[in-house]
Amino acid sequence: MSEPLGLDELLKLAVDALYLSIVIDDQGKIRHVGRNYAEILGICSEDVIGLPIEQVIPNTRLNHVLKTGQPELGQLFVMKNGDYTICNRFPIRDQQGQIRGVLSTATFQDLDKVQHLNDELNRLKRENKHYKQQLRSLKDSAFSLDSIIGQAPEIIKLKNTISKIAASNLAVLITGETGTGKEVFANAIHQLSGRQFGNYVKINCAAIPRDLLESELFGYVEGAFSGAAKGGRAGKIEYANQGTILLDEIGEMSLSLQSKLLRVLQEKELERIGSNKTVKLDVRIICSTHQSLEQMVEDGTFRQDLYYRINVIELHIPPLRSRKTDIPALCEYFIDKMNLIHGCVISGIHNTVMDLFMEYQWPGNIRELEHVIERACVMTITGPLTMDSFDFFTPRIQQDLVLMPNSPGTSRNSLSAQKNSFEKNTLIRALKDCNGNKTRAAALLQMSRSQFYEKLKRYGLI
Repeated sequence: MSEPLGLDELLKLAVDALYLSIVIDDQGKIRHVGRNYAEILGICSEDVIGLPIEQVIPNTRLNHVLKTGQPELGQLFVMKNGDYTICNRFPIRDQQGQIRGVLSTATFQDLDKVQHLNDELNRLKRENKHYKQQLRSLKDSAFSLDSIIGQAPEIIKLKNTISKIAASNLAVLITGETGTGKEVFANAIHQLSGRQFGNYVKINCAAIPRDLLESELFGYVEGAFSGAAKGGRAGKIEYANQGTILLDEIGEMSLSLQSKLLRVLQEKELERIGSNKTVKLDVRIICSTHQSLEQMVEDGTFRQDLYYRINVIELHIPPLRSRKTDIPALCEYFIDKMNLIHGCVISGIHNTVMDLFMEYQWPGNIRELEHVIERACVMTITGPLTMDSFDFFTPRIQQDLVLMPNSPGTSRNSLSAQKNSFEKNTLIRALKDCNGNKTRAAALLQMSRSQFYEKLKRYGLI
């Protein structure tokens, strides 16, 4: 029976038994190389003891682990012979926690298997990327039109038009009042087109100072003007190459810039500011505006030739007041959206509120409706949205009813008459929603029973 080994000798053999093992000290010098690792490296273990690790293994990360003190586990490492292995690197610390060296060992002994696993992983990554692109394509095609909420005849007609022209490269002009959702329609056109994987660039011509809009659209070269970024910068139109660009509020563009845009659309190329080098373009142009470009053409503030160039297909988005049948669906959509964004648990909207929404004229259109719903959801948090949820909005409705003419061709009603009409209709709705229960109706309107009965008597409702 052999004598027991000393601890130092036993630990040395244990490290040597690890596959592809190597140990360095706190100076980054080799203190031990396992037998199998020495064979792969084509060296004699005794010849490299004391040498700096990078002298033997140039691409090693052992010095990095020595410096950071952070272990590296499951790292893919390319051997000197070009094979792959999975490497684990551990900092060696003393009892005081000071780093005294680094131990490195491998996970797999079958290097061919590691290479095979790496190739398989890369293949799966490529397939995953491909499937994600296909999934995105299917998702966008299926839901891009569904993002346009509404079943009013005008909206159905617009959806049908978009489904027909989206695949083409025709320029589209989207018109409509502020807040009607012109950008949603533009998004749908891009997502349904063959350019959906290209860049979709949006720029608001009204939000950028006119003297800066040119450089934003067309880009510039270094030194083109004072303050130009080093190396220059590509413009929004160039960035949208092979994709789509939405020029929102095109009517705010100056006449000089309109001329340059017209040339770009005609020639299908542009020059950055300060450059004489042309960039070939393949960009679909979508423009939107709340202004009457026809009137601007007559007034001489918008180029007629540019108007005809961007207005190959015109989509006019109707205001919300002319498609009020879509308000319930829009409310449901925005409630679901706010529940997701703000973590609310709103279950719906009270019929009394919906009746008032149907009477209101919504001068801010869908954007105004969304903001009203958002505020009500955040303030209510849970349960249905009732009249109490819209106490901030009631005065706006009252003012709207005051300003609304009684009938075409007649003078507007007096302020007191309109207020009385609003009060009476509100009382009637409350009673209807509470199945004639006056106590519940008074509570719904946040009134005492005596006040509620007084109002009923005043308007001849009892």
